[in-house]
Amino acid sequence: MKKDLPSVYSNPIEKEIKNNTEYYYGSLRSENIVKPKNIIQQINNIFASKDFVYKKKVRVTTIDETTDVTLVGRNTTSLLTLENKTIPISNITDIEILN
Repeated sequence: MKKDLPSVYSNPIEKEIKNNTEYYYGSLRSENIVKPKNIIQQINNIFASKDFVYKKKVRVTTIDETTDVTLVGRNTTSLLTLENKTIPISNITDIEILN
């Protein structure tokens, strides 16, 4: 049993409608340029700063995780922390000083 819908009259539009004032053309491609961070230079700046005496609190972002640690030393391949951890420099993606 199908019910008939009432007929609706639609007035035909015979003129051009110009009610758009602005146009936006977008793209799906991302044009963000990311500069690679020089991690070795950031580490050298931390250890060469005037306020670094024995230890410094930093936030280290590695490939796996982000941790807040206290740096006490370094060697050519890793950073040494007060918590008795070694963090390989090759795994670090970002390092920042905490206040």
